[in-house]
Amino acid sequence: MKILVVEDDELINDAVVEYLCDQHYAVEAAYDGQSAWDLVEAFTYDLILLDVMLPEMDGITLCRKLRNKGIDIPILMLTARDTLENKIEGLDSGADDYLVKPFELQELSARIRALLRRGSSTTAPILTWEKLSLDPSTCEVFYQEKELALSPKEYKLLEFFLRNGRRVFSRAQILEHLWSFEQVPEEATVKAHIRGLRQKLESVGAPSNLIETVYGLGYRLGEEP
Repeated sequence: MKILVVEDDELINDAVVEYLCDQHYAVEAAYDGQSAWDLVEAFTYDLILLDVMLPEMDGITLCRKLRNKGIDIPILMLTARDTLENKIEGLDSGADDYLVKPFELQELSARIRALLRRGSSTTAPILTWEKLSLDPSTCEVFYQEKELALSPKEYKLLEFFLRNGRRVFSRAQILEHLWSFEQVPEEATVKAHIRGLRQKLESVGAPSNLIETVYGLGYRLGEEP
């Protein structure tokens, strides 16, 4: 899952980005409203954390602009302004939730999980495919009853496939969804992570084609024989 953090306070931005990366999200940062708008036009995000008081374009204006263009990404608004009028203004501009600073990172994480669940009515709390299961709340992955020890990027890759069923993704699409635009590596990196993920799946008894190569197109979840 890819999150855009829009916050002009560098200390808060850096702390939130670091925490969310540790929670296995792919995260990008913007420090003003105009930069955030440019990123949303260029890339796909699953959720936006949006500060109200921003340079260039404030959060309320940006939120309205996104909604007026038909962009329905879940938006969690962050602000130090905690009056009822401020909350109403934020929600009326199109935000899905509202969190007042200062906040605990654990609460922020819980709000994010709730919004991501709400954003997809078909997304079960535990993601499953054949004998494979992934619990986003604990970041635990099991094949049958055997737990897999995955690297953060392998975990994100597997979660990405599980959330998209049999849909095929090219290496370029995987890079766009799971890496920030500032850190996009070569496409060969995707191949290396796919190989590592397959090896770990096979080590607990999963078939070799559970992550299937669709030649000339990319990768998808495979079906067990």
